[in-house]
Amino acid sequence: MAEALIEFPDNRLLIELCGEFDRNLTDIETRLGVQILRRGNQLVILGPSAAQNETRDVLNALYSRLEQGRPVGQGDIDRQFRVAPDAPGPVGQLEMFTGGKVEIKTRKKLVEPRTDAQKAYVRALFQNELAFGIGPAGTGKTYIAVAVGVNLLITGQVDKIILSRPAVEAGEKLGYLPGDMKDKVDPYMQPLYDALNDFLPGKQLAKMMEEKVIEIAPLAFMRGRTLSNAFVVLDEAQNATSMQMKMFLTRLGEGSRMVITGDRTQIDLPRGVASGLRDAERLLNAIPKISFNYFTSKDVVRHPLVAAIIEAYEKDEEAT
Repeated sequence: MAEALIEFPDNRLLIELCGEFDRNLTDIETRLGVQILRRGNQLVILGPSAAQNETRDVLNALYSRLEQGRPVGQGDIDRQFRVAPDAPGPVGQLEMFTGGKVEIKTRKKLVEPRTDAQKAYVRALFQNELAFGIGPAGTGKTYIAVAVGVNLLITGQVDKIILSRPAVEAGEKLGYLPGDMKDKVDPYMQPLYDALNDFLPGKQLAKMMEEKVIEIAPLAFMRGRTLSNAFVVLDEAQNATSMQMKMFLTRLGEGSRMVITGDRTQIDLPRGVASGLRDAERLLNAIPKISFNYFTSKDVVRHPLVAAIIEAYEKDEEAT
């Protein structure tokens, strides 16, 4: 069997490249059908010529990340296989993209799109005042939106972040939950808290929330407000009624950006009540400067089983 040889000058970085118990190498071997052996500061690739070349490109790209001081984990390897190489942006494009890299800087971490659909979504969020992200669970719709919001806040492009969700029960009644209204609503908002905790230090986040620089509130609390100089996210928008969606969209004020995310396959509204997300998609898709980005099971970046589960349900729906 033919073999290819790659030499890496920094043995410490090579150890990080291989991962704990060579986990990263095993992942690459499985994906490309090759065998990778380590000899000192060299890696030997065994397998078909085309697979060897692709393996070499992946290993060199990951090693380059380590040289730049960036980590290499399972998500970074996944991204290497799923996202087309970055190309320099066209003249006139947003300055942050002119070098070709699409990434979001927050206080705690650098967020990089892991699929081409996510990359297009990031661009849309920075370029449009109103953007929709529609697709199944686990595709990063809300996570990326919150990351962009944090980036715009810490760079001074907006004054506050407002995150909202419809407080719609998914098989349980709010009234039966213990505590006051905040205690009842907070479980619905937990995914938004989780995302913020990924991007901002705990003390800074607590202070921002205390000062109302960051707000998390049920959709019903948006009525009557004008949201100016803010980054506003409506999550789980498939559970907003048509009237709620219209109310929310018309809150957009001067200097603000708004992101609507949702999954049309997980509507928890009562039977016969139309989803505001579907209506908005139908009514607004021809308006300039409003972007619609769509995700599929191929864009799921959670556990691989999540993609398989989504595909199984989609096939069942098609069969019936």
